[in-house]
Formats: sequence, structure tokens, C-alpha cells
Amino acid sequence: MIDTIIFDLGNVLIRWDPGVVYKDYFKTEDELNYFFEHVCTLQWNEEQDKGRPIETATELLVKEHPSHEEAIRMYYGRWKEMILGPVDGTPEILNSLHQKQNQRLLALTNWSAELFPYALENFDFLGFFEGILVSGEEKMKKPDLEIYRRFEEKFPIDRTKSVFIDDSAKNIAGAKEAGWNVIHFKNASQLETELNNLGITV
Repeated sequence: MIDTIIFDLGNVLIRWDPGVVYKDYFKTEDELNYFFEHVCTLQWNEEQDKGRPIETATELLVKEHPSHEEAIRMYYGRWKEMILGPVDGTPEILNSLHQKQNQRLLALTNWSAELFPYALENFDFLGFFEGILVSGEEKMKKPDLEIYRRFEEKFPIDRTKSVFIDDSAKNIAGAKEAGWNVIHFKNASQLETELNNLGITV
């Protein structure tokens, strides 16, 4: 019997898409793809999730790619525009679970400590969680094994009675390595089905 449900936040409960800021900035899709593959890469962003200060990260990248300075500064200068609201259907699932109170509700997110307060201020459903572990506050990130162990220290869980929900394949793999049960999130309907299969009524 599952007694604890652990949610990722970005693109599970809160829609995040950095591409929306640049859709009218770059003239071609190839230019846009190059920017995210070689300049503002996912790996660069994840270092902020791991605690690197935004100002430090920005200046480092400007020094490495001076021809892209304007676009680089847009990344955090217009960061709030990348937050597109709730993921369709998932906050409703969370609310239902919260109302039933049959399981502990916790969250584990890769998120910059500097930026996470914005999420807390703008998404009331985050208040449904007993606790949220934010990677930027802990100076470690998914899928590194140490963050799953840190989570277990802060929020003691029985791994055999817990399930972790994340949209990232590599984060799911990290959780499996940590011995956690997992659901690889695709959409709200799929999540509800998989929770039901675990005996969790939504």
C-alpha cells in the first residue's frame, strides 16, 4: 500500500518552457535550436538548479558567447514569461489527493533557490505539500543519488510504500537507482491511471 506520493514540479504541476521567450527573437528554428543546444543549454541551467547564482551564471555565459549577450540576458531577465501556468489536470489530481488525506504529499524539484519563491507566491496548490525539497537550496540536483538520500533524511519515507512522479527520464532513472518506486509522467490522464493501478483513488 502506497502511503507517500512525491511529485516533481516543473512540467508535472507547473508548465515551464524557455522557448516561448525566444520564439520571436530568432529568425529561424535552426538558430533557436543552436542557442539551446550550444549556449543556454540544459546543463548550464541545471547548475543554477544546483545552487549557482544567476548573476554568476549569466556573466560566465556572456563571456563565453559575447555575440549572444542580448539573448543570454533575456533568459533570466524574462524568466517569469517561461512559467506558463499549471499543467492541465495535474493540480486537480493533487487537490483530490490532498482532500482525501490518504497519503503523505511531498515534492522534490530541480529549481533555482533564487527563483522558487515566485512559484510559491503564484501557485497556491504548492501549499498542499507537507514539504518541498528544492535542489537549489540543497546545492545538489536530480538525478544525482545524493539528492534522493537527502530527501530521505529530511522527510523519512518507506521506499517500498512511496512513489515518485517525474517527467524526466533521467530523474526517474536516478530515483530507481535510489530504490524508489516511480511513475514517468506523460499527462494527467496517464498519471491518474497509474495511481489507480497502485491502489490510489484520485
